[in-house]
Amino acid sequence: MSYTDPHFDPESGPGSGSRPRRPRRGPLTVAIAALVPGALLGWLVYSNVGDHDRTQGAGSVRAAGPSADDGRDGDAGAGASASPSATARADGPLRGRVIVIDPGHNPTNSLHTAEIDRQVDIGTNHKECDTTGTETNSGYAEARFTLDVAHRMRTYLEHLGAKVTLTQDGDRPWGPCVDERARIGNAAHADAVVSVHADGSAAGNRGFHVILPASVHAGGADTRAIVGPSRELGTLIRSDFARETGTGTAGYIGDGRGLVTREDLGGLNLSTVPKVFVECGNMRDSKDAALLTSGAWRQKAALGISEGIVSFLRGERPGR
Repeated sequence: MSYTDPHFDPESGPGSGSRPRRPRRGPLTVAIAALVPGALLGWLVYSNVGDHDRTQGAGSVRAAGPSADDGRDGDAGAGASASPSATARADGPLRGRVIVIDPGHNPTNSLHTAEIDRQVDIGTNHKECDTTGTETNSGYAEARFTLDVAHRMRTYLEHLGAKVTLTQDGDRPWGPCVDERARIGNAAHADAVVSVHADGSAAGNRGFHVILPASVHAGGADTRAIVGPSRELGTLIRSDFARETGTGTAGYIGDGRGLVTREDLGGLNLSTVPKVFVECGNMRDSKDAALLTSGAWRQKAALGISEGIVSFLRGERPGR
């Protein structure tokens, strides 16, 4: 987001970071390798976003997709709700786990400004129900980006056996409001919640960052129990996202490590389960925009976030 342009999203934010870690090898490699046939089938079902292949090396999936100048959304946008979610594998390593993915904003929020401008209580103060989000200079909307990445994540995580819920799937005219987004994760008793976003900072500012909840105890907000696990989740996502996408953490805010703590986001303040925001890049920078509009890169982004979630659910301890 930009703090100077009122059209940018106050539920997003700039960040900073560290260099990618070397790939980890461990029990996850074996578990993922065992799922090759089923996972490949899942990616074939998802062929409208590109051809995908699974490799083992670091226990991850490398995927090929549309070129950087293609800008296709896969199953995001209009009609997305008609695309059925993949069936969770009963024998997957994440069976019994619940993951909520929160695609930031909504593609048609701009048609419902009165509804999304309504103030909601986020514990520390009141703010807008939701916003329109940002977009690239060529008009590729953040809401389209977040929904596409969320669909790719859902496909991957369900083939590992997780139950995956999206807070919105392009199936409602606006919202949900930030407080409702938090309640969806809470009601699901999610093991992890990730809100997917892209930033709208100034041109020249590049990279991704992860936003963590501050320790908040005010009004209806009490994050004290989730601050620790949310930091672990965010730190693991930071490392896996950097490794899978090959992109660096943002250097235009924070201390340069890609982790930013905030107390002004209702989606975090009102959560009672581990939750983070991931700002995948800066839509207003031409180099970052070339990545964000690439189906192949969005596949890597979805994989990086998903692998961070998997690492967290397997109890891995993040590095500093």
